[in-house]
Amino acid sequence: MNLTAEDRPPSTGMRRTLGVRDGIAIAASSTAATTSIGIGMGALAVYAGRQTPALLLVAFLPILGIALSYSRLNRTEPNCGNGYTWVGRALNPWLGFLTGWVILVANVVFMAYTSAVSGMVVLQFANKAGLHSLLGIALDPTSTAVTTVVGLVALVAVTVTAVTGVRSATRFQWVLLAFEYTVLLLFCGWALVSGTQEFSFSWLNPFAIGSFHSLAQGLVLAVFVFWGWDAAFTVNEETRSASDASRGGLIALLAMLGLLVFAAISFQRVMDTRALVEQGPQALTYLGSSLSSEPWASLPLAALMCSAFASLQSSVIPTARGALAMGRDGTLGRAWTKINPRFGSPAAGTVIIMALAAGVAVLAIGIPKINLMILTAVNSIGLIVAFYYGLTATACALTFRSALRDGAREALRSVIVPAASALVLFGLGAYMAYQYATMSDHFEARPDNGWFMLLIPSLFIASGLVAAAVAKWYRRSPYFSTGRGTDADAIALPMDTAV
Repeated sequence: MNLTAEDRPPSTGMRRTLGVRDGIAIAASSTAATTSIGIGMGALAVYAGRQTPALLLVAFLPILGIALSYSRLNRTEPNCGNGYTWVGRALNPWLGFLTGWVILVANVVFMAYTSAVSGMVVLQFANKAGLHSLLGIALDPTSTAVTTVVGLVALVAVTVTAVTGVRSATRFQWVLLAFEYTVLLLFCGWALVSGTQEFSFSWLNPFAIGSFHSLAQGLVLAVFVFWGWDAAFTVNEETRSASDASRGGLIALLAMLGLLVFAAISFQRVMDTRALVEQGPQALTYLGSSLSSEPWASLPLAALMCSAFASLQSSVIPTARGALAMGRDGTLGRAWTKINPRFGSPAAGTVIIMALAAGVAVLAIGIPKINLMILTAVNSIGLIVAFYYGLTATACALTFRSALRDGAREALRSVIVPAASALVLFGLGAYMAYQYATMSDHFEARPDNGWFMLLIPSLFIASGLVAAAVAKWYRRSPYFSTGRGTDADAIALPMDTAV
């Protein structure tokens, strides 16, 4: 018999201290609305032009179907491995392992790029203060090398807070969220009222987007922009009930939709498409300077910095817990399962994640300009997110396929919507993979080179297949026999650490 979250006994491995507020904080910080808006609107405008608000609304539909799939699966099997566990049981252990693996790798790449974004914002502040060089080194916020070095300091700082436990981390995130959302809403509202670009209802018409290719490429970017709400499901073994985790993720996703569409319209009231594209990662900073003089013009930049720091921290947390789920199944090493006796968190895994992200960030220095690095990371992660979201929704449709006999409402919620969402994301990913494979005749490490853009997600999957083979035949993990994840109660903390 499957137990609901309310029927399950408290876990002896992870402390159940979190509620809906904490789930919202983790999911909202992970989606990083201010960062996505600040550096993403320009990238979306490249493909959608003035129809960026419409593109976001269209992209939300399959993402909502994925969120409902997560919520449905979480009701019967809450597990910090979520998609890794659900796909392994419903489809195939190899696909389940791949799901967990690509989530792990995508988060590491995301943290590497976000640390560089954090460095970029810090350097922009330094430039505003009149500091343009230090020890003979130009503090250029457009340089990948300099921003990465500064960003690594931020990465270490947020890792320390993540190690001390989720509860303390979410308190810090609520402070950051309150500030950044206040600033974002204030300036976007100001732009909406005072902007000189005339509003048009065509901005909400997806059929006005120039071509299907532009729509597809824009949707990949939009999938990435929405990505992060599922972080709430990675801490459901530390949440008092699985329904709290589900509500936290769904509330954060709906809030993200409202903020993104509101901000897209507000940006377009101040900037035309050319200005949006030219400003790129500095679009939010440009908005602030267009509306106000210093020191108030720096508030959006401060909000962007808070968002980047919160996003970094909230990415460390779910990534370490996903690796914990894989470690306790024996598909990854035992180091990932070590729970700190003082803080009740997977401290060793958290530090390993930080080290891996730092390594990827250093490798990315080969891409000279920060805006090119961002576009490369966003496109690659967008394809991978579409892949694992599609697998998880397929797992939901197969797990609850008997609901087809339980009436139209249950069939729609548990089978039809998840299956349709999976088909949309799989189709989108396949189309873009074909486009990348055929758009270039040579290889070059640039975000406009199709072979390079296809290489990165291909490496994600290829490395996952190698790691799965090691787990199956070298580690001899029982996961590949059953496809079932290990329960949270398999890891026990010392008695004197109980809360």
